[in-house]
Amino acid sequence: MGNYNYIPSSPEEQQELLDILGLKTLDDLFKDIPEDLKISELNIPNGKSEVEVRREVEKMANKNQVFHSIFRGAGSYNHYIPSIVKQITLKEEFLTAYTPYQAEISQGILQSIFEFQTMVSEITGMPVANASVYDGSNAAAEAVNMCIDRKRKKVLVADTSHPMTIDTIKTYAHAMGTDVIIVPSKDGLVNDSALEGLLDEEVACLYVEQTNYFGNIEDCEKLAEMVHQNKTKLIMAVNPIASALLKTPFECGADIATGEGQPLGLPMNFGGPYLGFMATTQKLTRKLPGRIVGETTDNKGERAFVLTLQAREQHIRREKASSNICSNQAHCALTASVYLSAMGPDGLRDVATQCYSKAHYLQNELAKINGFEPLYETEFFHEFMTKSPINPVELNERLQEKGILGGMPVGENLLWCVTELNTREEMDELLNALKEVSLG
Repeated sequence: MGNYNYIPSSPEEQQELLDILGLKTLDDLFKDIPEDLKISELNIPNGKSEVEVRREVEKMANKNQVFHSIFRGAGSYNHYIPSIVKQITLKEEFLTAYTPYQAEISQGILQSIFEFQTMVSEITGMPVANASVYDGSNAAAEAVNMCIDRKRKKVLVADTSHPMTIDTIKTYAHAMGTDVIIVPSKDGLVNDSALEGLLDEEVACLYVEQTNYFGNIEDCEKLAEMVHQNKTKLIMAVNPIASALLKTPFECGADIATGEGQPLGLPMNFGGPYLGFMATTQKLTRKLPGRIVGETTDNKGERAFVLTLQAREQHIRREKASSNICSNQAHCALTASVYLSAMGPDGLRDVATQCYSKAHYLQNELAKINGFEPLYETEFFHEFMTKSPINPVELNERLQEKGILGGMPVGENLLWCVTELNTREEMDELLNALKEVSLG
């Protein structure tokens, strides 16, 4: 750090920081990051010019394989992004790293956030939404914190949830002293009997995903009824594209709706930056974390927008704050808003319908190939699990040779995903490739 003059901390200040934290070296600050994810140095010799460095980096980038056909989702989805989305979001008025934080922020940015909140409310059916948080997993963990109190500190999480989201909830819970209990599944869905046995007066909430990690459609109305009988809240994480066809969290009786906004016009981008959306009932409005933009009138009676209701923020409540969310990639929320505006309700429903129809075509055809039987006999949206006649990793390596990104290996099985971008020709090409694989 001492080599970078723009970082205003001297070695003495760094040591003082480490002494306070009880650490010996700066590396101790990052000990929780797996070693295989750390890079000690890039393999670029010293003394290179900018153009030489660019060539070196491009050479590295060319090692990546770009697949012409993608059948993998598992939290990040390959959807078509209309050209108008980038055309608008690249306008220099929107390209700023400025955090939507202070009251003097421009009315234009505030209005764009207000529009985003409005669209999230329409998708989820919930009356109140915030300005978004980092990603879907982060939104889930923040929603859990909305529910816990002194008497209810146990949290139920469906094991049909995305593994990374479960890890994120556990990470938050560790710091909050919350017990996280995993609700087992049966046939790819939440096990009702197991859930009933886990509900008691200390359970604050149940977290469930619609569709779940295996692509299956949960009976969220039934789950809401079960948990509400115990005065427990339901957090329902939704795929925003699937919401165009399925019942909204409000219609299902959920108390909080969350989700990952990446399918709404954001490229897959190696996993980020994405955005997490959150919405809730009027009753829980003051527990909603992050920023909320409200509509008002100025002293001339003109329509105006203002940051409001930051009841949990650390810069409002200081040590009493129950959320440490401090900023997010508001540009991602803007992108989602532009995407939704460009698509409209009918366009979004058309995308969802194509996803559903194509995924069911592929599942039906896969089932005709020996060894690729469906793992679950339940309804799904655009993802589904199948068995695999050979090791899934080996199978994907053979598909990779043909430029196809196959399903996500989950144990000895595969999680397939189909979006509106997968053509009939691509699916038939995949099916022919799998027939070759299954025949050895």
